[in-house]
Amino acid sequence: QVELVESGGGLVQPGGSLRLSCAASGSIISIYTMGWYRQAPGKQRELVAAIRNGANISDGDSVKGRFTISRDNAKNTVYLQMNSLKPEDTAVYFCYVNQWVAGPSGLVERRYWGQGTQVTVSS
Repeated sequence: QVELVESGGGLVQPGGSLRLSCAASGSIISIYTMGWYRQAPGKQRELVAAIRNGANISDGDSVKGRFTISRDNAKNTVYLQMNSLKPEDTAVYFCYVNQWVAGPSGLVERRYWGQGTQVTVSS
């Protein structure tokens, strides 16, 4: 199994910055996609950003222009640099990875999740 460990969450004032990190370890074979979702109380889970083979593949409208995703393949780590934070960015942020694994019928893409890290933006 793949284990994901997130760090970097916390409390920050509006306009401030945070940098989230997510390191993958364990039974890593071939990671295809890494990214971040977030979920605020009473709201649907929202894709924040994702990256595949060094290229961004998605960017949520609510964070466009403020958040930047990056990846260090050698460390199997994905980062989320969050700038100009707003109170509405308050949520639990979940890291995920997609990995190709061998299944009974061939290669299968599996998704693994981190435990989530709380980000709170408040004055």
